[in-house]
Amino acid sequence: MTDAAHPPSALRMTWARLCFMHWPVRADALQAQLPPGLTLDTFHGQAYLGVVPFLMSDVAPRGLPTVSGLSAFPELNLRTYVIDAEGVAGVWFFSLDAAQPIAVRLARLGFHLPYFDARMWSESRGDITEYASVRTHRGATRGAFAAAYRPVGPAFESQEGSLEAWLTERYFLFSAAGNRIYRGPIWHRRWPLQRAEAEIRVNTLPDLIGMKLEGEPHLLYGENQVVKAGLIGQVRG
Repeated sequence: MTDAAHPPSALRMTWARLCFMHWPVRADALQAQLPPGLTLDTFHGQAYLGVVPFLMSDVAPRGLPTVSGLSAFPELNLRTYVIDAEGVAGVWFFSLDAAQPIAVRLARLGFHLPYFDARMWSESRGDITEYASVRTHRGATRGAFAAAYRPVGPAFESQEGSLEAWLTERYFLFSAAGNRIYRGPIWHRRWPLQRAEAEIRVNTLPDLIGMKLEGEPHLLYGENQVVKAGLIGQVRG
């Protein structure tokens, strides 16, 4: 989505060393975890649950400078894909773990997103990213993740209609508060992707929604992406 196609953004950020890890899951089981007003989006009838570790930097409201200690931190998402009552497709987050308590609270308040406090660690060794997270949020279901991942092969842009595009080219996020569904726009250039390989040592994030992941995930790597986010608004219907 180009800058000319959207109003001024509310928030800017950069995502780096990101790994899209997606598992095929039963659509009916995943639909049961969604709030009323959202329908599970599938790729040729197949539903996917994603775990996405990455590093956040340059996080700040539009027009304001970054703040040391607040504008860079690891983040880890558990997500799937949905369509709202107006026919708009986007991302639904079951959880977002972050190692920045102020960012967690601002995102929960301003975007109604299920952010959780976590103790997180990441280290880069050449093209390998080591990543670990343990959720520490008071009252939340425990979740832990540990993996090492790296890109393999040349960079490419996904083709329209491909699974890679369906998983990564998402320009809206959804959240909920009470019985209300909210939607917010996201803008970035098309993802420069690489195939990836990963050693996933621990992953209990799906315990939050009672899901079990089986088999090998579909893996994609994104080195760097500048992102803008807009304010959320309530979805009609």
